Amino acid sequence: MTEKGNSRASSKALRDLPAEGVSKAVSRRNFIKGVITSGVAVSSAGYLFRTSSLLHGQQLPAGLGERLITLNVNGQQRRVDAMKQETLASTLRYKLGLTGTKLGCDRAECGSCTVLIDDIPYYSCSVLTHTVRARKVVTIEGLASADGTLHPMQQGVIDEQGFQCAFCMPGFIMTTVGYLKTNPNPTRQQLAQGLSGNLCRCQDYDKILTAMMRGAENLRRAKLG
Repeated sequence: MTEKGNSRASSKALRDLPAEGVSKAVSRRNFIKGVITSGVAVSSAGYLFRTSSLLHGQQLPAGLGERLITLNVNGQQRRVDAMKQETLASTLRYKLGLTGTKLGCDRAECGSCTVLIDDIPYYSCSVLTHTVRARKVVTIEGLASADGTLHPMQQGVIDEQGFQCAFCMPGFIMTTVGYLKTNPNPTRQQLAQGLSGNLCRCQDYDKILTAMMRGAENLRRAKLG
């Protein structure tokens, strides 16, 4: 049979299909569409209710209220929808838009995601968001002054051009800021030890350490001045 003949035969078969069969096929298709639509609606529900229901005091869907928490990030109270198993790194980057916190290894080895929690450096990829609700979180975005003036550590990086690709830079800066709170005038060797939990894939450690030492000097001068 020719291709044209096959096409006509298929069309005839469809016309001869019992009404019940057509009904089942359409219902099945509609059901699949409905499942897909429902999935999209559920995944976006947190954001919809965060911007509407929360503001107007409407009743939240079951389970969503347990995920809505308030975080103190960079001195601001931020309301966010976070799942129980969600890491702070994911919340900061994907929910709050603070992409200065980098995700490198995502298993607490490289230090790229380091933030300060109550002035202590932590790998945010290994901290659950729900555990920091009563604590103060500071990211790289929170170091600069309100008028845009860079933090002395950030200025130190610019002064010394201390990084190559700079992907790991936020983690090094946040770790150094935290370390200097306990030892504001470290030797080069002491600071190197304090930064030993941060990795640089470019292996530009000497320049990084020089920049961090410059930043520490800038910070001491700022406090004296």
